[in-house]
Amino acid sequence: MTTKEYINTDKAPKAIGPYSQAVKAGNIIYLSGQIPLNPITMELNNDSVESQAVQVFENLKAVIDAAGAKMTDIVKLNIYLSDMQHFATVNEVMARFCQEPYPARAALAVKELPKQVDVEIEGVVII
Repeated sequence: MTTKEYINTDKAPKAIGPYSQAVKAGNIIYLSGQIPLNPITMELNNDSVESQAVQVFENLKAVIDAAGAKMTDIVKLNIYLSDMQHFATVNEVMARFCQEPYPARAALAVKELPKQVDVEIEGVVII
């Protein structure tokens, strides 16, 4: 049976619901969705879509680091946007944090995201 490890770090925002920041099962890490919360203040970083995306990727990186992995270990990202108009901006930010070959990805607009943010990202990492 695969053992599970629950990943939590104070370098990423505390969960705002009944979930873990990530769960590691064997060599797979399932990342919970991150929104642009500052991990120290737990306040939203919502100055712009770009600043939100940067905060989200910084939060994901903190959880990935805490799990003993690297950003290059990401195999799949799911990006949720409040509006597809934000697609190009989030792509540009993603290119700052991820390098080729890029992970598989889906990006879609949804009706609403937690705390009325514009970007939420979840993913899968394999180490």
